[in-house]
Amino acid sequence: MDFFELQATDSQSRARAGVIHTDHGDILTPIFMPVGTIGSVKAVKQEDLEDLVKAQIILGNTYHLYLRPGMDLMKQYGGLHRFMNWERPILTDSGGYQVFSLAHRRKIKEEGVTFASHIDGSKHLFTPENVMEIQTAIGSDIMMAFDECPPYPAEKKYVEQSMHLTHRWLKRCIAHKATLEPLYGHRQFLFPIVQGGVHADLRAESCKFIADQGQPGNAIGGLSVGEPTEMMYEMTEICTDILPKDRPRYLMGVGTPANLLECIERGIDMFDCVMPTRNARNGNLFTRQGIINIRNKKWQNVQEPIDALSDLPLDHRYSLAYLRHLFAAEEMLGPMIASIHNLAFYLWLVGEARKHILAGDFVAWKNSILPQISQKL
Repeated sequence: MDFFELQATDSQSRARAGVIHTDHGDILTPIFMPVGTIGSVKAVKQEDLEDLVKAQIILGNTYHLYLRPGMDLMKQYGGLHRFMNWERPILTDSGGYQVFSLAHRRKIKEEGVTFASHIDGSKHLFTPENVMEIQTAIGSDIMMAFDECPPYPAEKKYVEQSMHLTHRWLKRCIAHKATLEPLYGHRQFLFPIVQGGVHADLRAESCKFIADQGQPGNAIGGLSVGEPTEMMYEMTEICTDILPKDRPRYLMGVGTPANLLECIERGIDMFDCVMPTRNARNGNLFTRQGIINIRNKKWQNVQEPIDALSDLPLDHRYSLAYLRHLFAAEEMLGPMIASIHNLAFYLWLVGEARKHILAGDFVAWKNSILPQISQKL
C-alpha cells in the first residue's frame, strides 16, 4: 500500500483530499495536527484528544523530548506512543526550529549545531545523523529532516547559504536513516523541509531539490515567522506548483483558521500550530459564528452554548457565561475546556474542507464561511 493516496482534487483550485497510511492508522487529509511538544497537548488529556477533538495525528518535538525525559527512558518504554499512551500516528519535528530560535545559545557549523539547553544550560550537539537516531528512538511515524530555519527578515545571501546547508544536511539525513532499523516494529517515514525564505527563486530551487530526493512526503518550512500573510500565500503557491502531486505537502507552523482554508485552496495537505491551544489559554475561542474573547464582560450572563452551531457535545455542555466565570476565577478548567473546543473546531474545519473537496464545491464553501469564522464577536 502506498504511503499517500490522492483521492480528489478540486476543479476550481489546488485543494486536495487524500489518505496517508501509517502503521498506527490512516490520516484523512487535509488534516490539522495538535501540537504535543513534550508528549502532551497542553491542557488536553489523550482520551479527550481521541473522543472530543477527534485528532488523527499529533506532533511531538525532538529538541524538547531529547532534553526531557531523554532517550534512555524513551527506549525503556518502547517509544513515545507507549510512553504517553497514544495509539494513533505521531509526527516529530526535527528540533531545528527550536534550536535556531535559541540565537544566543547556539552555534551553527557544517557538522551540525551546538546549543545550550534552555533548562539547565548544558551543552549539546545536534547533527543530521543524531537527529535521525533521536527520532528513531522516539518512534514517530513521520520524522522531519534536520534543517536551518532562517529568521524573517534576513539578507538573501544568508537565506541562500542557509538553504544549501539544509540541502546538504538532508542528504546526510537520508543516508543515515537508511542505515537505521526501526526500534518498535512500525515503519517511519522521512519528510524533507523546503527552505528559501520569501525569495521566489530560492523557494523554487529548494522545492526542485527536495522533490528530486523522492521521499514519501515533503514539508514547507520557514513561513509564518513574521512575513506578511500574502507573502506566505505566494511562497506556498510556488511550492505546491513544484512539489510532487503524489506526495503529501505539510506547511509547518500555520496558522489561523483563515490561513488553513487559504492554504488548503493552494494545495496543502497537513498543518500544525500552537495557536488553537495558546489562544485558548488566553481566553480566545474560535467558533462557527466568529472569534470570542471570553474574558470580555459581554459574555457574563450569556447562557447560550459555547458554539451554538456546533454538533460537538462539549460545546453544548457549557455556557459562555460559565466559561467566562472559570476564566475570571482563574480556574484551570477554563483553559482546558477552551483548548478542547478550539482543537475540535480546527479538526472540524479541515474535515468540512475535505467533505467539500470531495463534493466538488470547496471554493464556494470556503468563500461563504471565511467571513463568518473570521469576524470578532
